[in-house]
Amino acid sequence: MQHSGAEQPPSPAEILDRITVLLSQLLPSSLSIKSFTSRWQVLRSKLGSIKSLLSEISESPHWSDNALLPTLLPDLLSTLLRVDTLCRQCGDPSFTPGKLLMQSDLDMASGWLSKQINHLDLLCRSGVLRQSTAIVLSHPTSTSTKEDLILFIRDLFTRLQIGGVEFKKKALESLVQLLAEDEKSAGLVAKEGHVGYLINLLDLNADPATRELAVLAVSMLVSTSDQARKCVFEEGGLGPLLRVIESCSVTVKERAAMAVECITTDPENAWAISAYGGVPVLVELCKSGSASAQIHGVGAIRNVSVNEDVRIALADEGAIPVLVQLLVSGKASAQEKAANCIAILASSGKYYRDLLLKEKGLQKLLQLLHESSSSDTLEHVLRATHSLSTCELTSKHLSSSTTFIIQLAEIIKHGNTMIQYISASLLANLSISESDKRAIAGCMGALVKLMESAKPDGLQEVAANALVSLLTVKSNRKDLVRDEKSVMKLSQMLDPKNDLVSKKFPVAVVAAIMAGGSKGCRKLLVAAGVNGHLQTLTEMEVVGAKKALQRLSMSRLKSILTRTWRSE
Repeated sequence: MQHSGAEQPPSPAEILDRITVLLSQLLPSSLSIKSFTSRWQVLRSKLGSIKSLLSEISESPHWSDNALLPTLLPDLLSTLLRVDTLCRQCGDPSFTPGKLLMQSDLDMASGWLSKQINHLDLLCRSGVLRQSTAIVLSHPTSTSTKEDLILFIRDLFTRLQIGGVEFKKKALESLVQLLAEDEKSAGLVAKEGHVGYLINLLDLNADPATRELAVLAVSMLVSTSDQARKCVFEEGGLGPLLRVIESCSVTVKERAAMAVECITTDPENAWAISAYGGVPVLVELCKSGSASAQIHGVGAIRNVSVNEDVRIALADEGAIPVLVQLLVSGKASAQEKAANCIAILASSGKYYRDLLLKEKGLQKLLQLLHESSSSDTLEHVLRATHSLSTCELTSKHLSSSTTFIIQLAEIIKHGNTMIQYISASLLANLSISESDKRAIAGCMGALVKLMESAKPDGLQEVAANALVSLLTVKSNRKDLVRDEKSVMKLSQMLDPKNDLVSKKFPVAVVAAIMAGGSKGCRKLLVAAGVNGHLQTLTEMEVVGAKKALQRLSMSRLKSILTRTWRSE
């Protein structure tokens, strides 16, 4: 009677029995070998380790259910059969192989055994053999214990290291699912998993589908956990990620770029971009990558631009024209990050400011200032503009731009505190025409209000300086004193009992208001109680108080003399 169908492969238990028998023969047989004794001593030690590990495996209650063993055990049996052949050849006096060839064969066998010992040891240490497993352990749920999660992670990384391509892919899919469902698990993955093996799968020679999953897993890890980000960096993940950006498909590039941006958020990692040759890679990504890749690429450049050596490399590799172009051609997020990076470069020295101005960076910044509605983007644009304004020609250009001056005034009236601060500082430092000062008189009340703010440091000073600059125009002085709220605020700031404001700033503003000796201005200030506060501050020897009081008093004296002269 004939049987149809293929013969069933031996079970793991049957293979283990064959291996056990073979080991029981090999260990004593190798003792009698008289040639290549040192190499056989090493082999015997490794055979002993394998026997011990297999004994540990067979004592685990569910070892035969583990999906990795049907792959590991046949490979081990094949290696041991080869060792048995070598043992017979070396023990046969009539066999005369070439010495070098036999040494090579023995060394290769030793290497195979080492690899298999490592795999078996990893399997034992992971603890997964103590559980009943199918293809992978049951996916953790919200009710799973921390111990269950740790075991699951160890099982995943065991499969990443010693499984075939399909095992690796299934393990990576499970890892990605875990990270997507529970971001907090990333720290535990970094602690309990062997992240270095995950990094190995980023290699360009790896299976493309496996590499794509590995890039996704790494990007998810570094974007959700500081511990994972540090671990990936320390395991050398930055270099392979940069190579992926150079060589892989658009989607994979984007994920790798996101991972690089996350890793470089730690300023201590910035130097490594140059060490791995990453500056030209990121510049090219910003120049010709997809919109998403550009966002992450310019984010990474922004992160590493805090390092002086990297800044030099960025300039050398042509990053500045690319960054300037992104201000007007990139997506909103790319524009914001490019503006941030340009602000860092502009504050780093004349060399970078000159390069930015050469590439028409100021014009592009002003265009973005006009078009953007993002307060974060506006802050970076204003910081960059403020740094560029230290150049005399730039300062003259900005001072003569009515459009820019009006924009600053609008930001001072309606922006958040930080961009109000930078705008007031710019306004105070520019040489603005009288007509433009009249045009922006409406922001004076906002400047008075800013003078009351204790934070950020320096805000009171720049607000006062900007206000004093605007008060050089007579009509502005009159406009300000007609604003009852602003006058009352000034009086309150002058009150010696108010210790939230440095007195020299409201004192300087009062002195500026009275610079023209206006009777109407004096009357309103005195009515608000400014005169009495100035007298007290003069007695306290506050800087500028005596001069401000004199101006106020001179105005009063001038008024009395004028009335006397007229009556005569």
